[in-house]
Amino acid sequence: ALLAPLRRELRAADLAYAEPPAPISGGFDTSIYAFRLSAGPAAWSGSLILRVLRPGHDPVRALRERAIQNALAGLGYPVPRVLIASADRGLLGAGFLVMERAAGHPLLATRRPGIGRMLAEAQARLHGLNAEALLRALDDEGRAAGWVFDRDAVGFESHLASLDRRIQAAGLAGLADGMRWLRTRQPAERSERVICHGDLHPQNLLAEHGRVTAVLDWPNVLVAAPEYDVAATRVILTQTPLAVLPMPVALRPLAVAGRQLLAARYVAVYRKLRPLDRTRLPYFEAAGCMRGLVRAGEPRVGGGGAPSPLDASSFGERLAARFGRASGVPVTLPPPRG
Repeated sequence: ALLAPLRRELRAADLAYAEPPAPISGGFDTSIYAFRLSAGPAAWSGSLILRVLRPGHDPVRALRERAIQNALAGLGYPVPRVLIASADRGLLGAGFLVMERAAGHPLLATRRPGIGRMLAEAQARLHGLNAEALLRALDDEGRAAGWVFDRDAVGFESHLASLDRRIQAAGLAGLADGMRWLRTRQPAERSERVICHGDLHPQNLLAEHGRVTAVLDWPNVLVAAPEYDVAATRVILTQTPLAVLPMPVALRPLAVAGRQLLAARYVAVYRKLRPLDRTRLPYFEAAGCMRGLVRAGEPRVGGGGAPSPLDASSFGERLAARFGRASGVPVTLPPPRG
């Protein structure tokens, strides 16, 4: 099914696979495959990645991710260039992207020291980029696809409104009080707004020889306060169940003891590189928890597609407890299906 759109894109009727698509690990809400083509332009000659969205996702997300990744690559940030993206569900059953395959391995798999430092440096570098350049790229992508890109759609207020709509649509009544707290306690917007990855963690960074080679997974991008992005990463580092991570069982007790140290090291390095208002972190950590709670709750009530290992884990309950500590507002999720 993939060869047909690639043949049209490259105008090569005899295009074939040197290595057919094979699934690779990674990605909680997409299916990812590696493959190689037997012929084609130079940019298509290496190892490639096919990223297929879940069928329930808006396929236009694939076009948005292409614009984001290629804009960041143009700014010199280590991100794979997207060669083709499609919002046509008729081709593979969902939106999809084909991109270059970056060298390296996820940070946790490298088993090297300095994970917190590398994570903070990659994030600080992202926050130092020109956010207006990214917004212009999204403007251009919208015009090319025949729709108008709403810049407010990648703002924090729009992010909260989207979470609120999803809570109501899924009937997640146990999150309603927490959502009201977030909407009424939202801090005043600062003049500085940066490109926020929204889901930056060690498994979304590839590294080789102690150097970050690529930052992956860009559907959660916002242009918002840097504290939002730092808080989101802190939540992931401290709350993600170790059982869902590709980590040897023997290392998990050490990871339990070290995750708070890793999070503290990450924040300390970031603060040396860029300003950070730590008084705003508790609010944005609560917001990061709410995003995870909505994501974990939707599959439990039959929405949001099939549950991923993360959604079906204790992640939701950990986030609920963390949200309660940050806000003073108790929130609950329905029990996992089955």
